[in-house]
Amino acid sequence: MHIMSSADVQYLPETPAHDAEIDHINEEAFGPGRFARAAYKIREGGPHERALSFVAVCGDAVIGSVRMTWIAAGEGRALLLGPLAVRPAYKNRGIGRRLVAIAVDAAREAGAGAVVLVGDAPYYGPLGFQKIPQGQMSMPRPVDPNRLLAAELREGTVAALRGTVTHAALTETGSTSTPAAAALSS
Repeated sequence: MHIMSSADVQYLPETPAHDAEIDHINEEAFGPGRFARAAYKIREGGPHERALSFVAVCGDAVIGSVRMTWIAAGEGRALLLGPLAVRPAYKNRGIGRRLVAIAVDAAREAGAGAVVLVGDAPYYGPLGFQKIPQGQMSMPRPVDPNRLLAAELREGTVAALRGTVTHAALTETGSTSTPAAAALSS
């Protein structure tokens, strides 16, 4: 039996060819209840940012995935991280943490001011995420306010995120500006 080492795992930008395997990993990780989650509701508003989404691959198989989606809350714009999922046989090897780090670095390079997620502070805290002040932002479905976290990449970005979170595509009123272009020009 071959024991996987971290050298066997490659981290690659997500492509459309990965979609079916990513769907399977998310189904395995979160089950049918994933469709009822607040973050899923936001992601229904438009496409994720494939250029800032990544997979972990071992051999020919996708074993982990993280996706990023542009969001808006008030005047603020940020990226929503998730879903993050790793196949059960590969858990507790740092693959999820590495995917988060790669995605956050890519977001920073793309000019994003913050990355937001719904998750456990003990897991995400060491990766640079902190609780968003209670009441500042709300999700379209109920979430535990202690699980609403952000990593601020540019000072003042998290403070600008106020009110209900939506997919950024829903706020672009007929302009050709994309959230990425808006983030880069600001």
